[in-house]
Amino acid sequence: MALEGPELMQEIMKRVPENPQPDVLIGLGTILVLVLVLPFISKKVEENLEPFFLAMGLIGIAVNYATGILREHELIIAIFKTAAKTPVSIAGLPIGITQVVLIAGLAFYYYNKKLKEIVNSLVEKYGLPAFALAVTLILGMISSIISVIVSAVILAEIAAILKIDRKSKIEFIVIASFSLGLGAALTPVGEPLSTIAVSKLGESFDYLLRLLGAYIIPAVFVLSLYAWYRMKKAEIVSEEGAIHVESLRNVVYRAVKVYMFVAALELLGASLIPLTVWYFSKMESWMLYWVNTISAVVDNATLTAAEISPLMTPEQIRSALMSLLISGGMLIPGNIPNIVAAGRLRISMKEWARIGVPIGVVMLFAFFVILHVLELHIGF
Repeated sequence: MALEGPELMQEIMKRVPENPQPDVLIGLGTILVLVLVLPFISKKVEENLEPFFLAMGLIGIAVNYATGILREHELIIAIFKTAAKTPVSIAGLPIGITQVVLIAGLAFYYYNKKLKEIVNSLVEKYGLPAFALAVTLILGMISSIISVIVSAVILAEIAAILKIDRKSKIEFIVIASFSLGLGAALTPVGEPLSTIAVSKLGESFDYLLRLLGAYIIPAVFVLSLYAWYRMKKAEIVSEEGAIHVESLRNVVYRAVKVYMFVAALELLGASLIPLTVWYFSKMESWMLYWVNTISAVVDNATLTAAEISPLMTPEQIRSALMSLLISGGMLIPGNIPNIVAAGRLRISMKEWARIGVPIGVVMLFAFFVILHVLELHIGF
C-alpha cells in the first residue's frame, strides 16, 4: 500500500467509526493527557522528549490496532514508512529538517570561534539596540531556512557574549525567541511544527508561507522593533560571556534527536486521528485558537501532530497554527528556541514567564482581533 501524506490520512480516517467509541477515547485520551502533562511536571521526561514521544506514538498505534481501527498490516507499514521518511524529505524534495540541522550545525561548529569577535565589533560599531533589532529580524526571517534549532543555538551564543545585565539579556532572548518561533513556520524545514503540518496536509513547500506569511512577517518586524526599544534600557556590564564550543558528537547527536522527534510526532499524529475526526476538525476556528493556548506548556509540534488534518478548512488551520506559534513562546517548554536558549543561559521558568507571558497575551489578543474580527466579520 504505497500511501503517503493526505492519501494515508484519508485511508486512516475511513477506518474511524462515525461515533466516538469509549475504548478508543479512553486509550487515546490517556495518551493525549500524558503527552500534555508529563513534559511539564517531570524533569526526566522533559529531558528525554524524543524517546518519550516515540513511545507514546507506538502505544497510540497499538491502541488503534487493539480497538480495530487499524488492522490492515499494509496500512500500519505505510504509517511507519511515512514516519521514517518525513524527517529527511519534505514535499517530495530530497532534503528535510534533519539534513538542515546537521549541515548548519557543522558550519557553526567550524566557524563559531569568530563569532565572539564579530559580535563585540558590531555592538561597538552600531550600538546594542540596533544590534538587537538586526539579530531578532535576521534570525527570525532565516530560521525557516537554516532551521529554528540552528537559529536558537546562534541566538543563545550571541546572548551569552553580550555584556549586559542579566534581566536585559533574558528579555532579549525571550523577544528574539518569539521571532524565531514565528519565522521558522514559513517553510517545512524550519521547525517540527511546520514539518508535521505540511506532511499531514500533503501540501507544497511554500504552503505555510502563503497561508501565514502575511501575519508572521509583520509580527517578526514588530518584535524586532520591540527588541530595539527594550535594549535601549539595558545596563552594560564589564563581564564577558564565555562562548561554548559544541563537540562534533553533540552536533550529530542533535540531528539524530531531531529525526527521532519528527518521526515520533508523525506516529503520534497518525494514532490520534480518531480524536481529530470526532472533535478537533469540528471545532470553530475561534475555539481552536483559544484551546491551543495550552501550547505555552506543551511543545507546539505535539499539538500540530494531534490536530491538523486535511479535514480542516484553511481558516481552521491558520487559526490553530497562529495560536500554537504565539503561545509556544510564552513559557520554556512551548517551543524549541526557548528550550535551547534557557538551557544555555540557565533561565528559570519564572524568569521566562515574567517576560514571555505578557508579550504572548498581547499578541494573542491582537491576532484574535485580526483573524476573527477584522477578517471574518468586517472583511479587512
